[in-house]
Amino acid sequence: MLLLLGLLCSIWAEPAHGLEEDGGFSFEGDLRLLTVSNDSVYIATEKKLYQLSHDLVLIHSLTQRGILKNPEEENSQEFYRVSMNGAWNVTFTVNVLLPFVNNDTLISCGATEQNCGFCEVLDLKNISKVLYKEPVQVGPLRSISGSVSFLVDVKKDSVKTQTYILTAMENHTKTEKKTDNCPSDLGMINLHNTNYKQDGDIFSFSESSSPPRITAEADVEFVDGFQINSTVYLFSNVASADKPNKVRLIWLQAETSKSETLKSLHGATLRTSDGDEGSKLLASSIIPGGQQVLWSGVFSLDGGATNTELLLFDISPDGNDQTYTDPDFFYKPKKPDKQSEPVALKPKDLRFKKDHMSSVLALRLNDWIVFFIGTTDGELIKLAVDKNYRLTCPKILYKTSGDNKGFPNILLDPVDQKHVYVSFKKQVQRVPVANCSTYQNMKDCLSAQDPHCVWCVTQASCTFKDDCKDAEWLSIPDHSNQKIISHRVMEDSPGNLKIVIETHLTMEDKVRSNFACQFSTSSTPPCKEQGPQPQYPQCTCILKDPFPADGLDITINITLGKTFLKEQIKMINCSNIHGQPSVHLCQQCIRAGCGWRENSCSWATDPAQNDSICSQIDSGMGYSKPEISSIVPRVVSVHGRNDALLTGLNLRNVTRVRTQAEMYCDPKESPVRYNNGSHLTFHIPSTEIKGTVTVCAVLPDGSCHGNISVTYQSSPNCMDIVPRSSWRSGGRQVTIIGTHLDLVEEVTYTHAPAEVILHRTSNPQRLTYETPAAKDGQDSNQVLLKVVNHTVTCQNLPYYPDPEFTTFTAVKEGMDIRISIQKKADDLNLTTAELSVVGTQNGKKYNCTLIPNESGNNTFICEIKGLQNANIEFVQIKYGGKSVRLNKQSLLHLLILLIILPIPIVLVVVLVVYRNKQKQLTVKMNRLMEDLEMDIRNDIRQGFIDLQTEKADLMENVGAIPFLDYKHFASRIFFPENDSLITLCIKDIGQDVEKVELEEHCQIFSKLIQDQVFLTTMVHALEEQKSFTIKDKCTFASLLTVALHSNLSYLTEVMEVLLKDLMQQNSSAQPKLLLRRTESTVEKLLTNWVSVCLYGFLRESVGQHLFLLVSALTQQISKGPVDCVTEKALYTLSEDWLLWQAQDFSPLKLKALFAVGSDGEVSEPLEVDALSCDTVEQLKEKILNTFKTKFGFPYNTAVRDVYIEYEKDGSFTPLQEVDAGSEVIGEVTKLNTLRHYKVNDGATIKVLSKKTHPPVSPQGSVKDDENFSGKYFHLIDPDVVEDHGKNPERKKLKLKEVYLTKLLSTKVAVHSYVENLFRSIWGTSQSRAPLAIKYFFDFLDAQAENMKITDPDVRHIWKTNSLPLRFWINILKNPQFVFDMEKTPHLDGCLSVIAQAFMDSFSLSDTQLGKHAPTNKLLYAKDIPKFKQEVKAYYKQIREQSAVTEAQFKDFLQGESKKHEGEFNEAAALKELYKFIQRYFTEVKEKLASSGAPAELTEQLQHVKNLFDGMKSCSWN
Repeated sequence: MLLLLGLLCSIWAEPAHGLEEDGGFSFEGDLRLLTVSNDSVYIATEKKLYQLSHDLVLIHSLTQRGILKNPEEENSQEFYRVSMNGAWNVTFTVNVLLPFVNNDTLISCGATEQNCGFCEVLDLKNISKVLYKEPVQVGPLRSISGSVSFLVDVKKDSVKTQTYILTAMENHTKTEKKTDNCPSDLGMINLHNTNYKQDGDIFSFSESSSPPRITAEADVEFVDGFQINSTVYLFSNVASADKPNKVRLIWLQAETSKSETLKSLHGATLRTSDGDEGSKLLASSIIPGGQQVLWSGVFSLDGGATNTELLLFDISPDGNDQTYTDPDFFYKPKKPDKQSEPVALKPKDLRFKKDHMSSVLALRLNDWIVFFIGTTDGELIKLAVDKNYRLTCPKILYKTSGDNKGFPNILLDPVDQKHVYVSFKKQVQRVPVANCSTYQNMKDCLSAQDPHCVWCVTQASCTFKDDCKDAEWLSIPDHSNQKIISHRVMEDSPGNLKIVIETHLTMEDKVRSNFACQFSTSSTPPCKEQGPQPQYPQCTCILKDPFPADGLDITINITLGKTFLKEQIKMINCSNIHGQPSVHLCQQCIRAGCGWRENSCSWATDPAQNDSICSQIDSGMGYSKPEISSIVPRVVSVHGRNDALLTGLNLRNVTRVRTQAEMYCDPKESPVRYNNGSHLTFHIPSTEIKGTVTVCAVLPDGSCHGNISVTYQSSPNCMDIVPRSSWRSGGRQVTIIGTHLDLVEEVTYTHAPAEVILHRTSNPQRLTYETPAAKDGQDSNQVLLKVVNHTVTCQNLPYYPDPEFTTFTAVKEGMDIRISIQKKADDLNLTTAELSVVGTQNGKKYNCTLIPNESGNNTFICEIKGLQNANIEFVQIKYGGKSVRLNKQSLLHLLILLIILPIPIVLVVVLVVYRNKQKQLTVKMNRLMEDLEMDIRNDIRQGFIDLQTEKADLMENVGAIPFLDYKHFASRIFFPENDSLITLCIKDIGQDVEKVELEEHCQIFSKLIQDQVFLTTMVHALEEQKSFTIKDKCTFASLLTVALHSNLSYLTEVMEVLLKDLMQQNSSAQPKLLLRRTESTVEKLLTNWVSVCLYGFLRESVGQHLFLLVSALTQQISKGPVDCVTEKALYTLSEDWLLWQAQDFSPLKLKALFAVGSDGEVSEPLEVDALSCDTVEQLKEKILNTFKTKFGFPYNTAVRDVYIEYEKDGSFTPLQEVDAGSEVIGEVTKLNTLRHYKVNDGATIKVLSKKTHPPVSPQGSVKDDENFSGKYFHLIDPDVVEDHGKNPERKKLKLKEVYLTKLLSTKVAVHSYVENLFRSIWGTSQSRAPLAIKYFFDFLDAQAENMKITDPDVRHIWKTNSLPLRFWINILKNPQFVFDMEKTPHLDGCLSVIAQAFMDSFSLSDTQLGKHAPTNKLLYAKDIPKFKQEVKAYYKQIREQSAVTEAQFKDFLQGESKKHEGEFNEAAALKELYKFIQRYFTEVKEKLASSGAPAELTEQLQHVKNLFDGMKSCSWN
């Protein structure tokens, strides 16, 4: 039932389509859910369900629209999907999407628009297969916000574990409950079954007692949930009417049962700080690994979405087994009176504060924790934290253009662990977790402080650790330190100085042992020889000379395994670093390797001292401390801002302005440009990360004072320009629509970048400016928005000629004057708001008010209020910065116009008459061309329709498969072209049951050839003879196979010896050519041996798939027209057999009545599919084939002995292949078709036997005519000149290329059968290949090793030549070897195409196919790479399979011999073998003598000759 449902549902899957861009995938409808399994990525949107590969390539998509049946019946509604263009009335909205990997299913639950629950179980590897569906509620019905769902494993006992779906649904106490059509008694937290074997059936949340569930009285919004070991963790925001929001954690112990799991509830409250009233959890991520259960959460500090902070908690269960009653969540229906106080959890020493954080994903890499943080303004940030919870500087991994808001979900790619999936409203992006390759040297690679990146020494590149295999690598240590090498200058005793060098790296232990340092200067070695030995990570140099007054330049060369580091140090006397104590002076001291004590710099004593000590210094004591009161602007783009204005007090001594983000990352300083003590100007620098930074004023001593914030926003983004053109004179007001446009400083054009256009008005979404005049020859301009030193490209703005106003008319209307102004048509789309009109009368000007006009934009209407006289002398029209005067037209102008106007009219009339005459001459030709074009269009369209609608709907019920028995199969392989030998070597049926023995001479000869030395010597002797042809070699090998069939073990030994000899002969030549052809006895022997050993596998595993393919091909060919004379067909795989000249045809459904007896009685009607172009003979064949298919046995009369009649007007008319009304062209007669007899759809055909109902005018089959193809034609017209007027349909132009799509549609129809056949051949039953294949492949590998052949391609080619080329190709092309059937030439052509694809799958070379490549290669070009991968896996699996022992294989061969004992006539085979001995007796005898064979063999050979000479033949007792 489930399989049938899966097959039916596959038609609902729409063609896979989607937009893939920039490594992402865009989809239809807004995103609802995103989840990842080991095989695929699954996306649920409002319209569809998608299945993608891990690199976001679409695999399947499933529409969520369909028809709801039984909509009024509670819990009985059935949702059925419809096709892409089908009518639908309901959408299935997915609210739960869970990959159940252990069950290979995808659980999809949600609701229909009637607020009724609905669930489906889909195939995890192919979501188009719906395995089960049920109208049931699992999870929320409406919004998924505030609800979570995931799979939970409940440990029933020490052995058994059950998997359930945990759903935690949002709870709102104030929200008015909507009336649902399908009410449910679910609680807030529930556990649902995942399969029908669990108690209560699939999706049930009940147990044997009352349904277990957890409820609450407060408002609850769930954020996240997961399971670690047996503990389930649930996070939520809980708010009641009189209390602020609190963040709650629930622990559940998943043990024993559903009810026990939910009863085990314990809780905790997460506190962000002491006064965290109103904080809210926005996103959550567990940190995998480690002894503690560490968890990170994004919190909103004020309940909004802006002020956010990332915190780290230890959420390990408290382990308290005492009775616990939670104040917010309770298992019983009523809230208990006595409640426990939840544990309060406080965050660890890690806080990352940044606005707009909305999602988080945490990973653990060694001792590092890596966070991936998404923001609502479209940034993906990477943040690394060392083992001491010290933060490194955040990095931008990905950011969207503008402020494209991200969906709060980040998922790790489980396949390579090197990518994360980030989702947006209509798109999913796959983003690398690190950009290691962007660092070009080791210093940059390791200074980046990215735990994902290592420096691969051998490759000399920055890469992921697992990409640096079998090579030395260096990475950052487990603590944050941006320096690879640091140094300290220490004083042990007065005058005794030493330099301590420390490396901050992580590496393999074997690299650490090879650690050395070398100190050098430009003159003498600086170190004493008796200094301490280097010991990773430190090396020490004790200076042997007094420290120079002017300092010391030292070069340190460090060796780490194969890596060489070089560091140059400028050492200065620490006492020379002096001055007023300040942060700057302290940092200068520490960075020089000195120590800071008592507000002064001296030689270091503490090797671990760093510049954090400098923050304790009270700086700026020599200056008045600056105070900052304001900065203009406070909001800038990520490109910064030039000439920002800072105002405040005591600014006179300020030299620089510093901007820095949180954690003092990447501080940037800008010099002061202008300073008058109360305000100064400076440039705000650019940045990569949006957000708020701190600005302070820097004094000459390096101290920084003041604290004011500046916010960075996205760069301005241009979406549209209105209006979208300008006139050439310029001055048109244009509005740019976009985002952050208030940050634009200037507008420029590409053709005039230096010409600045100042905007008149702007806000974040709109910016208005006036266009400049166009330069000469300039038709358009690219609009550019200038932001600091960055340019944002907007749209192209075309320039058109200025509007040309032609005339105006003024008329009096009531108390007003209405003026209509005419304008020439243009592309400016001028509006009334862009014009002003002033009318002049008697020297006085009157403003004319423009009014909306619906008659188009080439007429403008305005009104002058209160003017009585309509005599307006002229109007003044202003647009942009230009004014146009339009005068009133005089009577003289009108008179001239009336005189001139008729002249062009007369010319036009003459021209029209002339052109009409000309058109009439060509109208007939044009009509013919249109008909021709229409015919070609229809052909192409029909080909397209066939290709898109073709399905593999061919019938698989082919009845019993007519396998040939073993001896007939083997004999057709042994003697494919020699029927006499087949008859001779197969025993008759009567002989099969007899136990027979050979005569004496045959027994002696049989014994002689079972001597390996004799037999191999005889084979070599025969093959040395030029008269011993290839045909003789094949016959000899096959006779030998028959004669030795009772001893296959010996035959195998002989074959191995001969193969080794053949390999030795070819060792100096091309080894890849070995076994490619059958040119020797042993090669034919190998063919026979493989056929014998694989017959069982062929019959049990491959035979059914081969027969189904042959049947499917036969059915597909018969679906379309087939030319009865040439056998070419419209549906085929071979271009050579493509019937592209066929005329139009239509399908017919006929009723066939079979005559019963001789009294005119008939059977029940049998429905037969036919075509209007079928001949009478073809119709008879289709009727008899349909009879056999329906009833399982053939009709009792052959086709030649059947004739048919067509019922017309109550009487039956005989149908004949040729009659008096047949069409004749030249001397060639067309075979009658159903169209010739005007047989209509639904007509009745009577089938009669010529024996019981002799026809009135008997006619033999025209196919019996010796010149059948010369005298008759069917669908392909003869090459004869004829009058097309009689047959207008033959005028249609037919192009072969138009019909090549038929090859592809045929391929689509049979493709599943081809794939099944191929995979049955190279699939391995129970992970093991047949014994013979494993045995022989190991034999070939052993010979390759003996011959010192190391090229793996040679071994691959040997195996391919032995098995696929030698055996399977023979079977694929000749199904009549396996089945009792006839193979038509057309079927042979189709099978040759499939066999070519099969052979190409084993090829090692990649063929580049172009447009001139043959179609038989192009047809399977896209499938071959996939097949090649499967073949490689097949060969690899055979290679890794455990070896077959000699004893195992010997038992197998003896079993095969025993199984088919007595099926062959060994005596007849021995007799035929002796004929070769007789022909080459002397040569064989000389070969025995020359090869050193024992003399007894020569004597036995002579004895056999004497016996055979005395007998006519071998005979049976």
